[in-house]
Amino acid sequence: MSRPRWAGPLESVALLTVVRVPAAGTTSTRGVLPWAPLVGLALGGVAAGVGVLGAALVSPLAGSVLALAALAALTRALHLDGLADTADGLGPLRGRERALQVMHQGDVGPFGVVALVLVLLLQAAAGAALLAADGGWLALWTAVAVARLAMARAGLPGVPTAEGSSLGRAVAGTVSALWLAGWVVLVLTGAAAAGWAAGGAGTAATLTGAGVAGLAAAEAVRARASARLGGVTGDVMGAMGEAAATVVLLVAAASLP
Repeated sequence: MSRPRWAGPLESVALLTVVRVPAAGTTSTRGVLPWAPLVGLALGGVAAGVGVLGAALVSPLAGSVLALAALAALTRALHLDGLADTADGLGPLRGRERALQVMHQGDVGPFGVVALVLVLLLQAAAGAALLAADGGWLALWTAVAVARLAMARAGLPGVPTAEGSSLGRAVAGTVSALWLAGWVVLVLTGAAAAGWAAGGAGTAATLTGAGVAGLAAAEAVRARASARLGGVTGDVMGAMGEAAATVVLLVAAASLP
């Protein structure tokens, strides 16, 4: 039986969020990575809205923390879990097989705890600075979208999958280079246009540069994981997303006019 045309977005929503979807969205994972940027745009809008509301009612720091909490709740903290597992696998000096074994375990080790604490602190601090600036909420939206865009990169043909990764095998080669390029242009151009409308050329350039920096950070995580583990896993994809989001927020907070 052929997949319905609308199955791809539903498959992405089903895996990457807590939103319940029709049965057609749970029978395959082929659409998870191709449509991840669309899910990121939706999640980013929600996170930015929560952040702005929290900043208005309490403070920019409270708004930033609430935005992160909303994201964690809407995604089952899936990518944060991937970040912790990847840190545990890549951090200590151990062989490839042992690193993969550690990543497949359910507990979180010291490297994972440290990675989670540092990343969340950086995201919260940068988010607070952004919510205190005019148009800074756009950077929160951009960070979440770029994170899912970075994850989609792991589905390009030729990207190796680590041994034993069922999700990695399931989504391998599901994203064409042309499709990914289209999403890169759409997300970065959209961020630049929104930034121009909100704050002019400086804001547009900041959001674009932050997006590019985030994608570069995710690529560094992917390259490191591939060298150490032999390829990507579902955890590595989550770590790529968190790295991208963190760098987008930091760069934007440091340079937003």
